[in-house]
Amino acid sequence: MKKKGIVLLAIIILSCRLIYAQETGITKSSFDHINLSYPGLEKTNKLFLAGKYNDAANELLKYYRNRTNVKHLDFNVSDAQKFAGKKVNQNTVDLANNILLHKFKPHKGYPAYDYGKDINWQYRPVQDQLLTTFLHRTAFWEPLGIVYRNTGDEQYAKEWIFEVRDWIKKNKQGAYPDDKEYAWKAFVVSFRLNHWSGFFNLFLNSPNFTSAFLMEFLNSYNEQANYVTANYTDIGNHRLYQAIHLMYAGSAFPEMKAATAWRKSGIRVLNDEIAKQVLPDGVQFELSPSYHIGTIKIFLDALQIAKMNGAENEFPESYRSLVEKMVMAVGKYSFPDYTFPLYGNAFLTNKEAMLKSYKVWAQVFPENKVIQYYATEGSSGKQPNYLSSSLPNAGFYAFRNGWDTKSTVMQIKAGPPAEFHSHPDNGTFELWVTGRNFTPDAGSFVYANVGDQENTKRDWYRSTKAHQTLTLENGNLTNKAQLNKWETDKSLGILSYTNPSYTNLSHQRTFLFVDQTYFIVIDRAIGTATGNLGIHYVLKEDSKPIFDYNKNSVNTNYADGNNLLIQLLNKDKVSLKEEKSFVSYQYQQEVPRPALVFEKPKNDNKTHSFVSVLYLYQGNSAPEIKVTENAGHDPATGKINITININGKINSIKQDLNP
Repeated sequence: MKKKGIVLLAIIILSCRLIYAQETGITKSSFDHINLSYPGLEKTNKLFLAGKYNDAANELLKYYRNRTNVKHLDFNVSDAQKFAGKKVNQNTVDLANNILLHKFKPHKGYPAYDYGKDINWQYRPVQDQLLTTFLHRTAFWEPLGIVYRNTGDEQYAKEWIFEVRDWIKKNKQGAYPDDKEYAWKAFVVSFRLNHWSGFFNLFLNSPNFTSAFLMEFLNSYNEQANYVTANYTDIGNHRLYQAIHLMYAGSAFPEMKAATAWRKSGIRVLNDEIAKQVLPDGVQFELSPSYHIGTIKIFLDALQIAKMNGAENEFPESYRSLVEKMVMAVGKYSFPDYTFPLYGNAFLTNKEAMLKSYKVWAQVFPENKVIQYYATEGSSGKQPNYLSSSLPNAGFYAFRNGWDTKSTVMQIKAGPPAEFHSHPDNGTFELWVTGRNFTPDAGSFVYANVGDQENTKRDWYRSTKAHQTLTLENGNLTNKAQLNKWETDKSLGILSYTNPSYTNLSHQRTFLFVDQTYFIVIDRAIGTATGNLGIHYVLKEDSKPIFDYNKNSVNTNYADGNNLLIQLLNKDKVSLKEEKSFVSYQYQQEVPRPALVFEKPKNDNKTHSFVSVLYLYQGNSAPEIKVTENAGHDPATGKINITININGKINSIKQDLNP
């Protein structure tokens, strides 16, 4: 401990010396990007015109410390008094103290890494480009600001100022060959604009925040904002983030000559992109539940920033209406506990986080009683007037028999080709019953490669075989589902679609929701392709399943009696095999979990079929399922005519699956 304290003291002393060693002279050109005609800068302008550039910079710093017309969405100078002296949680303190030692934690999926006494901004401790891009976003500096705001301890302000200057010095455009993939990737630069505007307010009143540093900061900020303006990503959520961050920039620093252009650029792009990226059913076109919610925040933050600047009318009413539709879509693809499927690089959320979002949404859309219902956990507002629901443009479908935590809900993905984060997984689903998600999607674990370098973990999590659908030779399918039938009758709900999964092989999958109680899943492999067919199912990591290879069945073994039986009804020869599988609820974290596959060879050009029952039951003994194939029953030709007897409960199922 004593040695660590000596090292920390040495770094702090070094930082103090370097802060003043880093000071650069203030010249006329230091003001090139500042609109000295902006209201409130009269004294600054007068000193500037008199050639008193140091005095002008001092006056500009005084202006920033006293301005009240600019509000930040997260951090404001006026917050200091409210937080002064309040205790900071120990994790934040530890992060801040590590930053003093140049041990940075850019991403929560990784530990803190030592970037060296002389900070090496190109250090890449792991082969995951996400860690390095997060380093250059610089959000990891936030603990310094939080601790400084609450304690007033100048060591944190000194270190932040030192590290900002060090970053600017060592990361000039073109400083290293791949800087456009990291420090100067426009998407990353835009996040710096966002973070730096808040950090500016956290440290502004520090005596170590000198007028010389102010001018360096503003000039670097101007360069970065102009860079983003000139280098928008062509498409996707990256373009949205760049736009909103430019709105932040223009709002946070209206004194800059280009501020209006930054803000208007962001507004223009967001108005254009909301029409391009949000499908008619309200789902963002990357088809990732997590990123969908992220884009809602972008669009709503834009409205709030515009309101702060008196520019609400720059967003038409159609913009606001489409965001409301996006919010409504979240309820449709969620479970009663406010979680949602892990499709497309999504990560597990929780009720607390979602309630926080819903409360914000309810304030924006106070007339929407359904949003109010979600925001208040049903204590006010209005429950949706439907049970099963579809988001047909996204291909998100939900069977449900209620809205409370005792309900049965199946969320299914069978949609179009999607952008960026989408996995080749049409037909996959999650089945949630009485508070338990029996079949969680695998998630993603990691979703960024380094250049063209292979990442076996990423490839496995994205693979079709890691999802609950049909495979041919365990290959990856193509997403392009065509809906055949969607009906939501109480006695029999039906979803049927056809997907051109492989060359010369289409997959027709039909879900039947029988008496809002259990499911029959009918899979047909249609086409001339040959090879090994597999129908994959996954289970929760703690399900302790029991495999019955004679009956081609698997059932979970939960002590609380809330259990699931999966049984294949085929009369032809099909093998049941246990598969190795994992689930990742958080980035770079995974746990092994049970999985199974029903397999059979396809050696001809005929249609082959699988018929499965997913039966939810209470107790520790799986029910007996008896099936009678009635006249004309022939799944291969799309004719279903069976009678199912489950513990004396009899259902007759007759369907023609042909489109």
